[in-house]
Amino acid sequence: MPGLEQGYTLAIVADGMGGHQAGDTASRLTVETIVQDLQALPSHLSPQEFGDELQRAILHANEIVYREAKEHVEYYNMGTTVVAVLLNEREGIIGHIGDSRVYQFRNSVLTQITEDHSLVNELVKNKQISEQEANVHPHRNVVTRALGTDEQVVADMYSVMLEEGDILLLCSDGLSNYVTPDQMIHTLGVDQLPLDQRAHQLLQYALDAGATIILQSRYWSIMMSPCQAQRGGIYDRSRVRWSLPNY
Repeated sequence: MPGLEQGYTLAIVADGMGGHQAGDTASRLTVETIVQDLQALPSHLSPQEFGDELQRAILHANEIVYREAKEHVEYYNMGTTVVAVLLNEREGIIGHIGDSRVYQFRNSVLTQITEDHSLVNELVKNKQISEQEANVHPHRNVVTRALGTDEQVVADMYSVMLEEGDILLLCSDGLSNYVTPDQMIHTLGVDQLPLDQRAHQLLQYALDAGATIILQSRYWSIMMSPCQAQRGGIYDRSRVRWSLPNY
């Protein structure tokens, strides 16, 4: 995969919905649009400036997916989640829609950066159910915001500053619904293993917890440690895009 120009780092996870074909199309169009829009970012942009570019790219992807769904009946009501991380060395911006997540792992502490746009998260915030109940709620997969399902959408944007040894984990709900925070911490903290092996270990935890082999391709997981110029992941090329500069 060609890298972004000017040394930026880009990682994207998009988990499509609306049926197998429609979901794959939504996620593919999202990744392709964001990568294309960011391919020639000028150098020396401030975090605010390249964050604005990332937000515009995500909203452009929403236009593309929404229009495709309106023009083709087989794609009716298709959409996708998206989490995208754009870094310039150690400073970065995260764009997020849906219930895919970004975690930051630092000094054995795991922090969820993004907030799920999901029914169960709204119920938890309103104190209608507990977090334990949310984990087993029959509607835990229902999202309240998605890319491509509406003509207009809002992307949540977060800034991030990385330190030496930090790891960012991007994943869909297919991983976060099955792998506990303790399992994530244990796996991410095994410094002797390359990041791709740690990603495979997280997938195995998901399978052991009840994920089926048939659905294995839905359990997207990417880890990035740009300060160490490492990456690892389990992904489908149509849904995930990596670009790493040479440090």
